[in-house]
Amino acid sequence: MKNLFKHILFLSALFVAFSCEELNEGINENPNDILIDDVEERLFLTGGMIANVQVQLGHLNRIGGMYTGQLIGYSSLYSNIYGLSLSTAESNGTWNAVYVGVLTNMRHIIANSNNDLLRGIAMVVEAHAFGTAASLFGDIPYSEAGNPEIQDPAFDPQVQVYSQVIARLDEAISTLNGASSGSIPEDIYFGGDKAKWIAAANTLKARFYLHQKDYANALSAAQNGIASASGDMKFYPGDAAQEDDNLFWMILEGSRGGDIGNDDGVTDSYLLELIDPANASSRNNAKTDETARRGFYYVNPASGSDNDGIIEQLQPQNMVTYFENKLIMAEAAARGGNVAAGLPHLNDVRAWLNGGGNLNDNYIGQPHRYDPYVEADFNAGGMENADNISAVNAFLREVIEERYVSGFGMHMPYNDARRLRKSDNDIAVPYVMYNSDNTRKPERMPYATNELNSNSNAPSEDPGIFQKTAVNQ
Repeated sequence: MKNLFKHILFLSALFVAFSCEELNEGINENPNDILIDDVEERLFLTGGMIANVQVQLGHLNRIGGMYTGQLIGYSSLYSNIYGLSLSTAESNGTWNAVYVGVLTNMRHIIANSNNDLLRGIAMVVEAHAFGTAASLFGDIPYSEAGNPEIQDPAFDPQVQVYSQVIARLDEAISTLNGASSGSIPEDIYFGGDKAKWIAAANTLKARFYLHQKDYANALSAAQNGIASASGDMKFYPGDAAQEDDNLFWMILEGSRGGDIGNDDGVTDSYLLELIDPANASSRNNAKTDETARRGFYYVNPASGSDNDGIIEQLQPQNMVTYFENKLIMAEAAARGGNVAAGLPHLNDVRAWLNGGGNLNDNYIGQPHRYDPYVEADFNAGGMENADNISAVNAFLREVIEERYVSGFGMHMPYNDARRLRKSDNDIAVPYVMYNSDNTRKPERMPYATNELNSNSNAPSEDPGIFQKTAVNQ
């Protein structure tokens, strides 16, 4: 990652040079200077994509993991944050990644490139980052963001941002459909694979509709989404010698060793308890054996090098995936119909898990079993309905729980926990939402200190992490 972040620093320097060139046009011109117009648009892509990796998988992702019982802050900074002491300074990096790393680079490509494949990709990356930002912060600048004529962009309502982001994804899909196929080496997600980008854009649409509880549109979009795990959007760490590492591995190998994990030998996170066959809270049953996934998900807080599973040094990290798309379909279809409508999609995920999906070579040989469910399993008294609730609600509970487990390392569990606290069908979130006094629950990430101090349209102070965002009222 240190090596790849040079892309962002280099491109930021180019934009600074370009601004100075405008202010001093014609003065002491040097024919050897590099101007922004001299740089091919595709070269701006990698920097923006790396910034988006930080938005999706960085510091705020780990905080959301702590606030949903997936991770535990054991010491120092992460212990304080785990105790709900979260300052606005913790959002500075993510905010900068969204508004400088992603927006600046992607908007340059969209405005200047003649390559529709490149432009469409840039639109998807922009929408991905801003949809995530809206989900985390609530109201954010978007409609006026990036406008050189506006120094202090207004904060748009969260629901409006979602609408704009989905419109951007529609524009991206249309642009990509009309683009010529080709290879783009600077595309570190899909290498310029047009079909994969279109599918990912549809899954993102489904995700952002789901955030708003618009289940009908979520299902419609997901039907054109990622159709197999080969189409997953992931961050692939590169050569260990180049320090392009799994982000979680990197912080534990660095200054945060001992600070955050999910098992310190004394206390397990709720996630590990849920998938531990030996735990009373286990979700294992006659059709489900989570032994391998429990081992794969183990995060030893001592150091990065002590981990060989989901945060192993070169382990890919999920961003937009097949299993997410299928679980959106399972939930949305069941909400609009019955168990029979959603069950095939859940069983598709279980078949993928049964084949070792989401495991690496260190754990694929360990016991794992995910037999298909049948409708009777969700009837009163069935395997997945011991408390005799309605069959549809029992099914939804299982789907949401699978999203929680499969979504480890993504923002999915944090978004679900807030969305489902009181859902349309009164399905309480089936897992803990961490809170210190059982009265307040984290609802959002704080605005960045830098934005609060520099934008006259920002709130006079951050609303706080316990303020519900519009879609989760």
